[in-house]
Amino acid sequence: MKNKITLALLGFSTISCKSQIISLEQAVTYKQQTGTVPQNTTYIKDMNHSLDKYIGTWKGYYNGYSFEFKFTKKENVNGYDVNWDFLIGRMQVTDFNGNITYNTFNELDDTKTKLSGYNFQPDLKAYMMYFVGNSNVNCNEQGYIYLRIKPETPDKMSILMLQDNDISIEGACPPNFKPTIPYKTSISLTRQ
Repeated sequence: MKNKITLALLGFSTISCKSQIISLEQAVTYKQQTGTVPQNTTYIKDMNHSLDKYIGTWKGYYNGYSFEFKFTKKENVNGYDVNWDFLIGRMQVTDFNGNITYNTFNELDDTKTKLSGYNFQPDLKAYMMYFVGNSNVNCNEQGYIYLRIKPETPDKMSILMLQDNDISIEGACPPNFKPTIPYKTSISLTRQ
């Protein structure tokens, strides 16, 4: 009888430790409910192809500047504890004179584009990406960019950047500083 109980317990622990693949949407739900994904999760996958609508080149204009983004999907990328599917972004900003003020289009290394995906916000209506601009640490040019595409307008996207206020800032930012992507300002983009 003792051997049967031991075998039953070993069988249960094997089942409970089995690796698990969950969707991006499930990861959002788990994080809302428990603050984390299940411990046995090994891969957070874009099972519903929710990222596909963002893939491609998008362009828009704001305050005399042209903003062009190129988004690609990376699959099964090794994260800290879990593999993920997420977007990588490349961006080019041009001023009204045609001068390029920011450009990561030619960056071959995905880890150096400074625009990487995170996951969907809790209501699943916008995808969040983290952006780190070119300014020095004093200007704290980093935060989340929210990408939103409404179902009725699949070739239109809006982006909104919210500065990360959790980062401590040492010193003062120059008074003439302008962030690469304006903070708290919705910019409309069109699929190219």
